[in-house]
Amino acid sequence: MGSKKVIVVFGATGSQGGSVARALLKCQDFAVRALTRDVTKPAAVALRDLGAEVMKCDLNDQEAMKRVFKGAYGAFVVTTYWDDFNMEKEVQQGKMVADVSKQVGLKHVVYSGLENVKKLTKGKLEVPHFDGKGKVEEYFWELGVPMTSVRIAPYFENFLSLWKPVKASDGDYYNLVLPMKDIPMDGISVADLGPVVVSIFRSPGEFLGKAVGLSAEALTIQQYADVLSETLGKVFKDSKITAEAYEKLGFPGAKELADMMRFYYLRPDRDVKLTHKLNPEVKSFSQFVLENKEAFQKL
Repeated sequence: MGSKKVIVVFGATGSQGGSVARALLKCQDFAVRALTRDVTKPAAVALRDLGAEVMKCDLNDQEAMKRVFKGAYGAFVVTTYWDDFNMEKEVQQGKMVADVSKQVGLKHVVYSGLENVKKLTKGKLEVPHFDGKGKVEEYFWELGVPMTSVRIAPYFENFLSLWKPVKASDGDYYNLVLPMKDIPMDGISVADLGPVVVSIFRSPGEFLGKAVGLSAEALTIQQYADVLSETLGKVFKDSKITAEAYEKLGFPGAKELADMMRFYYLRPDRDVKLTHKLNPEVKSFSQFVLENKEAFQKL
């Protein structure tokens, strides 16, 4: 990999890791060591074709992790909660990565973190997929690992999956079922994360030891609905569902997501201006919907 700085990218075939790996591969300064559980999957093969070194990764094997980090300058680390809804497992794996990062002397880790909501709200709210990442953040800093945490806002992509519009039973329109009252909710396309992380790796002196909140823009749910209406030629509305009603919908994680929205009422730091500085091409929700118009029309 010559004189380029080697960046180890976790979850390189996933949404965040894939965005980061592809952005780094476009740079002259960095080489990519892409980690994945399956080196034969098409996304892994595609990264190899683009010039990445693709390696199998086991987050439970400390010695294997040391080998993966050999000769690396830094790493982009993303840990996973949603595979099995296990916060303790996520924290254990994150701490192991932090330990190895310290042992091998990585110069810069960018961790995909979030706030420890339970700690911040003194137990009033509990959002395990935030809280675990918050604990890992704290551990990295306690160890003295040179680390930047990027706290990404909800993905615009969620409106095509988890938050896809629901056709109203009593009319020819679609509801966005999100309990945000009239409080603006930050959002960003996960595809825009990569260039942000590249900018952070290029400016370690500015970002080491800091948490950076990322957002393309903050809109109310009705404003998100208005964008969909204007672009798709259908009527979309904010359902005005309450957090109390949302958590009773019964799907896995409903209570957790309701508490996440309650945390968003507090407007945690997501810096729109800085995000646009780090990635001048970051998309607005309107641009995202236009780019994905065909997918939205299939909903």
